[in-house]
Amino acid sequence: MDRRIQKSRQAIMDAFMKLMSEKDFESITINQIAEEANVNRGTVYLHFTDKYDLRDQCMEVQFNQLLRSCMPEEGMVFTSKTALLRTFEHLEQHASFYYVMLTSKGNTVFRDRMETVIQQSLNDHLDSIGLDKELNKDITVQFLISAGVGLLEWWITRSMPFPVSVMVEQFWQLLERLQLQSDELPNRSKKNLGNKAHYT
Repeated sequence: MDRRIQKSRQAIMDAFMKLMSEKDFESITINQIAEEANVNRGTVYLHFTDKYDLRDQCMEVQFNQLLRSCMPEEGMVFTSKTALLRTFEHLEQHASFYYVMLTSKGNTVFRDRMETVIQQSLNDHLDSIGLDKELNKDITVQFLISAGVGLLEWWITRSMPFPVSVMVEQFWQLLERLQLQSDELPNRSKKNLGNKAHYT
């Protein structure tokens, strides 16, 4: 993409995010976005169909960055401690974006999209580790989605009251007690086996 075009597109996305931190999504207009980005209305429409398309593309950019950051080898969030660490580090680095998207009135689209991304990863992960027969997969997935997204949302919207290291360690210990980590991790801690946890 031409550098000028890319710069213009980024300016529009940045302007949109700034407005999202100040206004309700439904009240934002294309004219306001154009004015904030210092471009004309037509330029906005060259890049985006409407403000809904702009919102969706902003989300996709961030989600793609999150997936690239957290899924190259270890998998997503619940599948390894390294993936969990990368997830929290990414959220910390882009906290302003996630704060705006999670606190904007009426903007449930972002939370729904986050839940969908985690659900896809969880389904694959639970299939790979062989879920305990006493646990219903659908119930387990919904429980973990609610717990995981809820925790991430709480951490971001409360201005990250605990450092990444504490969040990762606490979350991992909770997952450990549910025995839902990947078998790829050596010497996984299980109380009934008396093994001592070891992380690489």
